[in-house]
Amino acid sequence: MEVATLGGGCFWCLEAVFSDLVGVEGVKSGYAGGHAPNPTYDEVCRGTTGHAEVVQVRFDAETISFEEILEVFFATHDPTTLNRQGADVGTQYRSVVFYHSPSQKKAAVELIGDLNGQEIWPGPIVTEVTEMGKFYPAEGYHDDYFRRNPEQPYCQAVINPKVAKFRARFAGKIKGSKADMVG
Repeated sequence: MEVATLGGGCFWCLEAVFSDLVGVEGVKSGYAGGHAPNPTYDEVCRGTTGHAEVVQVRFDAETISFEEILEVFFATHDPTTLNRQGADVGTQYRSVVFYHSPSQKKAAVELIGDLNGQEIWPGPIVTEVTEMGKFYPAEGYHDDYFRRNPEQPYCQAVINPKVAKFRARFAGKIKGSKADMVG
């Protein structure tokens, strides 16, 4: 198993997307990149700890590559908005790849360069590529948040459209898809 640690706005959104991806064995919401030890959700939301909301994605590199994980990551959030995703504003919502190895760093930097060259977005990508430090797991009530709270207004207004976009674009890479069943 390999691990990718990614921040791209609210961790509930990222968890909902990556949980459905073939080759992903587990997704855990948490906090990384800050200065305060043992941050809580309330502290991170206030923006006082320096942490980003992140997910740690455990994946089978024989089934899905780190580059494919990054491809999904960049396709399912706006990497051009500094410290913001939609209405979620603050450094805790920054776009960031916390790399676990030199090869992950290289892959992230190269993909950002390629995507900037394609001019997919109106502005340049501002995603940070930073060495992974300490990961703090989020409180248990964040686990599987979208699946457990589908009627919650944030889930309806923000996460549902993001998951629908992911499922449409990556239909063959979703757990239970025909392509998954063949492989």
